[in-house]
Amino acid sequence: MRAFLILLLVLAGSVRAADKPNVLFIAVDDMNDWISLLDPDSPIKTPNLERLASRGMLFTRAYCASAACNPSRVATATGIRPTTSGVYGNKSDWRKAMPDRMTIFQRFRDAGYFVTGAGKIFHHHLDGAFHDDASFESFEPMREQLYPEEKLNRSPEYGSPNTDWGVWPPKEEESIDYHTVESAIERIENTPDDRPQFLACGIFKPHSPFFAPKAYHEGFEEIPLPVRKDDDWSDLPSGAVELMAKKKWFWKGMMEVEAEFPGSYREFIRSYAACCRFADASIGRVLDALDKSPRGAETIIVLWSDHGFHLGEKDHIEKFALWEKTNHIPFVVVAPGVTEPESVCEVPVDLTCVYPTLLELCGIEPDPKCDGKSIVPLLRDPAAEWETPALMTYGRGNHAVRSKRWRYIRYADGTEELYDHSVDPNEWNNLAGESEMRAVIEEHRQWLPKSEAKKVSDLKK
Repeated sequence: MRAFLILLLVLAGSVRAADKPNVLFIAVDDMNDWISLLDPDSPIKTPNLERLASRGMLFTRAYCASAACNPSRVATATGIRPTTSGVYGNKSDWRKAMPDRMTIFQRFRDAGYFVTGAGKIFHHHLDGAFHDDASFESFEPMREQLYPEEKLNRSPEYGSPNTDWGVWPPKEEESIDYHTVESAIERIENTPDDRPQFLACGIFKPHSPFFAPKAYHEGFEEIPLPVRKDDDWSDLPSGAVELMAKKKWFWKGMMEVEAEFPGSYREFIRSYAACCRFADASIGRVLDALDKSPRGAETIIVLWSDHGFHLGEKDHIEKFALWEKTNHIPFVVVAPGVTEPESVCEVPVDLTCVYPTLLELCGIEPDPKCDGKSIVPLLRDPAAEWETPALMTYGRGNHAVRSKRWRYIRYADGTEELYDHSVDPNEWNNLAGESEMRAVIEEHRQWLPKSEAKKVSDLKK
């Protein structure tokens, strides 16, 4: 009789587990806001991202926690900001900083989920040394980047293989993301019957090198160049100049290539656009598989990019900055029974919200140590009262606060920037030095971190 009762309890637990919603967690690398999902006038059409957004809620003012792969992904996966963890850079040893912190994936494993994944979820630098084996029961690592025998752009001596761009590989099946998507589809098609599944899918493009198969480059021949202002650095404070000094090499090098080979800069932009289109198509393949699965309509979906990307705006190429273009990201949440289809939220949020939000949506015990807070109130009502702005950090002491109207930046040396996005979306006019802006600055200063962890040592291999 006792054994029979135990069996009933086990079976009851399995039923309850199976009734929990599946979760599809899609991370995209380096996708900025110059896509039709966030900018209807953009030439970079992203129909699959729009298709996904139509099922739930699009956040039009979503921001990364840090404009670099490792600190952004760690903050999203742990719910802990760089200022709490000390994980500020792409080489920061995040597990040394937080040896006992459970990732969102571990929390779901602990709750009975079958947690699996593929592609780039944690930073892949140093041969995948940043990956966390304890987070997954099954994981297909991101495939190694293949390169053509010779650089495709017209300045072979410039930069590194990762600053290359063009049509590559010859067959889509040879690309990194094709393999990632195939693995994700296989997991969707083989979802356990007795356990809910948490599937993490990491799409690598549009990360550099800007390689995409030929079909994705077509139609971008006359793509416009990013909007720039020639003297954009004239009103930047010393903190910005110091932070960005080592990052200006990419823009400087691009202009040297353009001078020698006119049209190269536009080819670079075309290739980024092609990579965004390829990423959108890859996501579409995952959604197609989900739609065919028995529990697809009940699955919670979260899609986010780890940070934005400058393509020459503010004389900058890459991420690693605190301006809007580097931090503004696509962010979509589909939560059946919670989000209304085609809903839009204009409240600024940052990605530290993902951890507590997924716990709440799936009925898992909340974590009071999270630095972010759940956005379930906004998922239920995008007009709900919400006071907390988005907070971004890049390097110890450098932070940005984004409210609906303003972007406020303070650097490690105490210098500041302030931009009024209601009239200056390109952030060309720094208002921080104007006396009438002191009240606005003080209002935003209150959201800066009150303390900051020391930088954890770099992972060496």
